[in-house]
Amino acid sequence: MRDREAGVADWVPREQWIESQPRTLLASCVVMRDGRGRLLLLRYGPGQPTAGTWWLPGGMLDHGEDPWTAARREMREETGLELGPVPQLIGVDHRADVLGTGPVLDCFFDGGILAEDAGIRLSSEHDRHGLFTLGELTRTPLAALLPALTALHAAAMTGTLAYLREGVPV
Repeated sequence: MRDREAGVADWVPREQWIESQPRTLLASCVVMRDGRGRLLLLRYGPGQPTAGTWWLPGGMLDHGEDPWTAARREMREETGLELGPVPQLIGVDHRADVLGTGPVLDCFFDGGILAEDAGIRLSSEHDRHGLFTLGELTRTPLAALLPALTALHAAAMTGTLAYLREGVPV
């Protein structure tokens, strides 16, 4: 660091500088659609912080895990489904505080098209799954904002990237 006004170098030990840096959690979610463009959502079960609300498969990264590996792991754990080997990032959302944990940066990946015969095997975290059109989501309790899902759905359909702040497209 440099004190610009005094013109003197003001060096901070690396350990102190690291401690001064922001702490942000990372999460990965998967946007998966069926052949009709409906979104696969999971409902959080009893005992979960957002019980009764619906959201995309996904969750927080494990220590040292990269976002794509986390998305594949979360998809497998929460639905029993395997994702392909090639990641396609379609969205990023920065949320300043999530349930008192502080800032979270969400990475959203396109999971592709759900096979008609795909069997969903839910984890203990969820009690239901469903396929929803965007119109149906206006009356569905969501864990986050509908504009986020709308932007992510559009990004998945067009192969573009959605940048969100607090679940709102920017």
